Amino acid sequence: MKDDNIMKNEKLKYLKLLARQYPDINTACTEIINLKAILNLPKGTEHFLSDIHGEYEAFNHVLRNASGVIRNHIEEIFGSTLMESDKRNLATLIYYPELRLEVVKRKENNMNDWYKINLFRLIQICKRVAYKYTRSKVRKAMPENLTYIIEELIHEDSARLHKHEYYNEIINTIIRLNMADKFIIAISNVIHRLAIDHLHVIGDIYDRGEAAEKIMDVLMDYHSLDVQWGNHDISWMGASSGSIACICNVIRISCRYCNLNTIEESYGINLIPLATFAMEVYKDDDCERFVSSGGEDENGLISKMHKAITVIQFKIEAQTILRNPEFEMGHRILLDKIDFEKGTVIADGREFKLIDTNFPTIDPKNPFELSEQETELIEKIQQSFINSEKLHQHVRFLFNKGSMYKVYNSNLLLHGCVPLNSDGSFRTIKISGVEYGGKALFDKLEEIARSGFYAKCGTPERIKGQDYMWYLWCGACSPLYGKDKMTTFERYFIDDKSLYHERKDCYYKLTNNEDICLKILGEFGLSGENSHIINGHVPVKVVKGESPIKANGKLFIIDGGFAKAYQSVTGIAGYTLIYNSKGLVLASHEPFSSTIEAVEQEKDIVSNTRFLELNGGITMVDSTDDGKEIKSRINDLEDLVEAYNSGLIKEFAK
Repeated sequence: MKDDNIMKNEKLKYLKLLARQYPDINTACTEIINLKAILNLPKGTEHFLSDIHGEYEAFNHVLRNASGVIRNHIEEIFGSTLMESDKRNLATLIYYPELRLEVVKRKENNMNDWYKINLFRLIQICKRVAYKYTRSKVRKAMPENLTYIIEELIHEDSARLHKHEYYNEIINTIIRLNMADKFIIAISNVIHRLAIDHLHVIGDIYDRGEAAEKIMDVLMDYHSLDVQWGNHDISWMGASSGSIACICNVIRISCRYCNLNTIEESYGINLIPLATFAMEVYKDDDCERFVSSGGEDENGLISKMHKAITVIQFKIEAQTILRNPEFEMGHRILLDKIDFEKGTVIADGREFKLIDTNFPTIDPKNPFELSEQETELIEKIQQSFINSEKLHQHVRFLFNKGSMYKVYNSNLLLHGCVPLNSDGSFRTIKISGVEYGGKALFDKLEEIARSGFYAKCGTPERIKGQDYMWYLWCGACSPLYGKDKMTTFERYFIDDKSLYHERKDCYYKLTNNEDICLKILGEFGLSGENSHIINGHVPVKVVKGESPIKANGKLFIIDGGFAKAYQSVTGIAGYTLIYNSKGLVLASHEPFSSTIEAVEQEKDIVSNTRFLELNGGITMVDSTDDGKEIKSRINDLEDLVEAYNSGLIKEFAK
């Protein structure tokens, strides 16, 4: 009885808070009607992207063309009534309205006619993408100053009696008042906004490409999204928190791909101390094994910086492994296996000749100890990372909108893998004396990673969290990495490719089996024929006949090669998955040239789409996760109405 009273009191408190938003019966009932109507609309379109790796222009274009969805709308609406060139022109105008208008104005002689034709076409496209949403939601996608005009045009039928002249006059007035450009830009942005209702980014926004920070800026302003962390993301997240191991790794990869602008210019992190140190310590070293894979390297400076930070990274990683024996990564400590006199190293139980034997900062007696100069250097760089306001904003956003995994509309979204043993059982690791595997492992690792960023500086919780963020980057049982080891040292210093092999987790083989996928889905609370696993991380080698579809359609791997570094391996330039009210659609994309070519020459990304699974009808909001939340909201509002009617809560409206 006491518990029942407590529950009733808590419910009453909640209803009183809800009453502040809905102060009388009328407002509460109106919202109930609105929400029940929403339940009977088609579900919004979800887009899934993975492994963007800093390729801003390709990413931006895929968002703007909605993986070919907008072009499909143009085909459906205009079909054979428009020439192919007109369809390309209209598509490009929608994708890049500001830039395309500049091109048109240089070439077009009669802008008024051009405006009138294209405004009518844009309105038709906007009507098509808006049909599955409430007027309220469509209104929220519009700029405030043009809301009334856009609403009049997309919700009115110009064919209705006496409406044709009204409709035309609005268009003519827009042109006459020199508002056409603003209107075209606004309605194009509304189309972008409504074409993708919710975006899923399944990891690896950072590294390799040159503009990860621009991608993050776009995501921070995006209307609705979630992020599943990738191992490259977690490395940057650890770096922002102050993890020296992650900081070294972030700088090393940036040097490797000759992409220091993101660190220095975009995030304002000062690498001059590293450059000065590297030029002094490695002045007589050509650092041949550390030449960047792209870009210019004046005087070999980046190569020297690359080697300097790599050596420091190996020292810091050894220290991290030694203070965390539960990582079980002792076999990855190799600096103490070097025979500096012979120029050899013991790796994988065998002795190998080192390609590079110049280690001026390593003390053979204390190989993991930073030199005095290295200590001073790394402290300066660490402070730069911690104090980078923009990086901190981006990382905080990743923590707020991101997670190790996401269960959404019957799909399990994760970046890498669910670690498995060879018999299909969940692989476990011991954390603070407790074994974790399956969903519990994901939850525990996320909890620890968050403490690495949010716990008080200098506390054991924060230090442990930072160490685990590094483990998530490269650990053998990391769901974000999914391989037995990261052979970074071997690739730099040993000329034997047999040592470069990184064995994948059993997950990648076993998930060809539908029963294993069903077991994993069940572990995360999912069942039924419409449940799927969606992940990235491992590029699908299309050129070798690999398919992104596994286990009879229960698993989709959508890393198809957004990163240019992978496109020669995959043969394409990325996958996106589209989940609309009709079913699941897989889009594979050809390489993107550039925004300039897209605008000037109307070059779109060539996207090939195919239905993977039809719903057998139109899926309504009622059967989605959003629908569950809406139903819960309706129940609360109905309780509020009952409380008003019974006099338990007073109406506040005058």
